[in-house]
Amino acid sequence: MRPKKIILAVDDNEQELSVLAFMLSTNGYRVLTATNGQDAIGIFSENAVDLVLADEGMPQMNGGQLLDRLKQIAGHVPMVLFCDPARVAAQPHAADALLPKKTCTPVELLERIKIMSARKRGPRKGSTRSAHPQHQLAIAS
Repeated sequence: MRPKKIILAVDDNEQELSVLAFMLSTNGYRVLTATNGQDAIGIFSENAVDLVLADEGMPQMNGGQLLDRLKQIAGHVPMVLFCDPARVAAQPHAADALLPKKTCTPVELLERIKIMSARKRGPRKGSTRSAHPQHQLAIAS
């Protein structure tokens, strides 16, 4: 049996966070949750997280700021930001993908998570690929 992928889900709305965690856990993922950026940084630092899902609209430290901090700790971990893409497009952030928060269906979310959590970052053994690949932002609509 393959080990479960570990997803860190961060949202200040506890109801939305519990629904997301339930959906992910029933689909075979191990889910760690945090309701603010500081808790998320602590959890991320102590666990081998495979993917981060963060809400953009959190107080104190928004999702973009959180992902910037987490990328400094482990830049190879894929990170998805739930947001209004039009609002966030002008702001710099470290997200590997943007997902529209209210219009993304569970099927779309699970497909994006499957793709993102399967990503391997950095050069493979014997690869001539650059150690600093150009990251492209994927926007799911």
